[in-house]
Amino acid sequence: MIIEDLLRISSNQGVSSVDSSHLSRLINDSVSDCANGSTDHSNSTVSDDAISKCTFTPSGRRYYVPISIDEACIPVVNKLFDSMVEGMEFYQAYGRLSGFNTRWSTEKTDDDTNIVSKYVVCSRAGFNEKKLIVYNKKSSQVKRRRTVSNRCGCGAKIILRVVSGKTYRISTFVEEQNHDLVPKSGRQFMRVDRQMSIISQKFVFDATNVNIGVSKSHSFMKEQVGGYANVGATVRDFRNFSRDLKAYVGERDAQMIINKFKAKHASCESFYYAYDVYSEDHLTKLFWANAVARRNYELYGDAVSFNATFDTNIKAMVHNPVVIVTDQCPAMKQAIPISFAATDEFPATRHRLCMWHIMEKFPMKLGNYLCKETDFMEKMKKYIWSSTLEPAEFEKGWTSVLKEVKLEGNRWLWEMFAIRTSWIPAFFRDKPMFGLMRTTSRSESENNFFSQFHRQSDSLCEFYLRFGSAMDRQRYDYTPVQFFYKIQQEILASCYDMRIQDIGPLVDGVKCYIMKDVLMKDKLFEVKVSQNHADCSCKKFVMYGILCRHAFCALNHFEVVKIPRLLVLNRWSRTAENRPSSSKFVGVSDDFRKMETISLMGSGFKRFVSQREKAIKEGNKRARKCKFCQSSVHDARTCPQKNNSSAADAEKNKSSTEKNKSSTWDVTGEAEVDSGHED
Repeated sequence: MIIEDLLRISSNQGVSSVDSSHLSRLINDSVSDCANGSTDHSNSTVSDDAISKCTFTPSGRRYYVPISIDEACIPVVNKLFDSMVEGMEFYQAYGRLSGFNTRWSTEKTDDDTNIVSKYVVCSRAGFNEKKLIVYNKKSSQVKRRRTVSNRCGCGAKIILRVVSGKTYRISTFVEEQNHDLVPKSGRQFMRVDRQMSIISQKFVFDATNVNIGVSKSHSFMKEQVGGYANVGATVRDFRNFSRDLKAYVGERDAQMIINKFKAKHASCESFYYAYDVYSEDHLTKLFWANAVARRNYELYGDAVSFNATFDTNIKAMVHNPVVIVTDQCPAMKQAIPISFAATDEFPATRHRLCMWHIMEKFPMKLGNYLCKETDFMEKMKKYIWSSTLEPAEFEKGWTSVLKEVKLEGNRWLWEMFAIRTSWIPAFFRDKPMFGLMRTTSRSESENNFFSQFHRQSDSLCEFYLRFGSAMDRQRYDYTPVQFFYKIQQEILASCYDMRIQDIGPLVDGVKCYIMKDVLMKDKLFEVKVSQNHADCSCKKFVMYGILCRHAFCALNHFEVVKIPRLLVLNRWSRTAENRPSSSKFVGVSDDFRKMETISLMGSGFKRFVSQREKAIKEGNKRARKCKFCQSSVHDARTCPQKNNSSAADAEKNKSSTEKNKSSTWDVTGEAEVDSGHED
C-alpha cells in the first residue's frame, strides 16, 4: 500500500528522472524482499482502482495499459481524421479517459512547409534537461535545472501522417505507459482537465462584475456542476485567468474606457460622457450617463445624490433636480444655489445634508464611550431618523436627551441643531420625495453601497462594469414590482397593526379616523378619507409617494375597495416610460406637482358645504333691497312701483310723441299752402 502511494505521489507531484529511477529501484527491491509470500509473481496485475493493467517485462520493468475505456475512444493504426487538429484532440481525449496528459511533439514538413507528420506523446515522455555551466573555461560542472517536470521517458504516443490534402491517419500507436496512471479521484488536477472553457471564463468574468472573488466563484461553480472534478479547472486556474485579464488591460484602462464611450456615443447619441486630462494625457476626471439614466432622470428626476468631488455643472441632464443631497462640503453649499438657481423654466433646487455623514461624526465629536458603550445614540436616533415627528416633537426630544447626558453646552451639537432644517426628516415632512433621500445613497451611505461591488485595486474598466451592476441593483429596487411589494407590506400592516380609536361623523362625504399604530409604540394618527381620496397626518404619501398603512385601514373601514387614482403616482405604473421625451422638460415631474399641490393645499379634499352652513352664510349676508321702494321682499326687477312708474312714463312719452308729430304736420302744411299761393 505504501509503495502504491509513493508511486502516485511521484506521478502527481513530479520527480526528476534520477529520482524516478531511484524510486523504481527502491520499489523493485521492496517487491523482491517481499517475494517470500506477499508478492504476486504473475506477469500481469490489475490495480485496485481498476483503471489500468500492470505488466512486468523479463527485466522487471513495469508497463501500464489503460482499461475500461470505450473501444471507440482507443486509437488504432490507420484511423483517419479530417484534420491534424482533430487527430490531436482525439488522443488528448484518450489521455483524459486513461489518466495521463498529452503534449505535442516533433513534426515534419515538406518543401512547402506543409506538415506531413506529427507526434503526439505522453506529457512524461523524454527526460529532464541538463544544464552545463563552465567556470573560467577550465572546469565544468553539470547541474540539473530546477524544475517541477516529472518526465520519465514514457514511450506512449501516436504518429499522425498526412494521407492526401488535409486527411491524416494514425501510422503508429504505442499504448504502454512506464508510469502509473492518475486515478479518477485525482484527474481534476490533470493539466488536460484544467483547460478553462469559454463558459468558465465567462463565469469568472461575470462573478467579477458583482465583486465575487475567484475562490468563491470556483466554489459556486462546483455547486452548479456537481463537484470539483466537474469544474474543469482549479482555484489557481481561476486566479491565473483573472490575473491575465488584468494584465491584458494593464495601463491602457483609461484609453480603453474612453474608446468604449466614443463607440457608445456613436451608436447612441443619448449616451453622454465628458472627461479632463493633464498635460501628459493622464485622465483626471470622468463623467458619463447612458440613455437609461438620462431617461430615468427626465421621468423621475426629483432627487439627486451628489458627491463633493464631482463637477457641479451637469450638462447631461435637461432640468434641475428637486433636491440634492450632499455632505457638509462648504464648496458644495455655495455652488448648488448658483448652479441650480431658479430660471424661467426650472425652479431652484433645494439642498439638504446627508444624515449618514453627520451621524458618522458623533463618535469623533463626542467620544466612543458615550456613543458605543451607552444608549445615548439609540435615544438620539429615535428623534433624528423618525419621519413621523413634528418639528416641535423633535426639538423637545433632542433637548431632553442632551439634558439627560448633560451635553446642553456642547458646541458641535448646537451647531448641528442650528442647521436642523437641512438634515432632520421632521422638517421635510411637507417636501415631496424628500423621504426617499435621507443619505447620499438612499438609506445607506454611498461608499458602503458601492463597496459591495468594487474594490480599490480595480482598474477603471472593472469599475465601469461593476458600477453598471450597482446601478442595475438600484433600478431593480425601485421598479413598479418593488412598489407592489411595498404597498403589500402596508396593506398587511393595516390589517394587523392598526387600532381604530375614534371615528368622526360623515360630513359631506368625508370621515375622520383616529388611528393607533401598534408598531410605533401606540402613536396616534389622524386620517381623513372619502371615496376618492385619503390624507394621513404621517404624510408618508408626500414624502415617499406611497400610501401609508393608516390610510389603507381607514379606506377599508370606509368600504373603499379600489385604491383612489389620485393616490397612485405615474412613476409606479407600467406606462410611466411611455411618455414622449422632451428636450425642454418642465423641471419637475407630474408626480411631484401632484404631491406638492397636496402638500401646499392641505388634504386635497374638495370642500363640501352643508345646508346648515349655507343657511348661516345666507343669514350673514346683507339683505338686498329694492332700489325703487327699498323693500326687502322683492328686488328692482319685480317691484310693483317700478311697473306702475314704467306705465305712467310710457303714457307720458306717448302723449309727448303725438304732440310733437302734430306740430310737425302743421308746419309742413303751412309751408305747402304758402307755396301754392305763390304759384
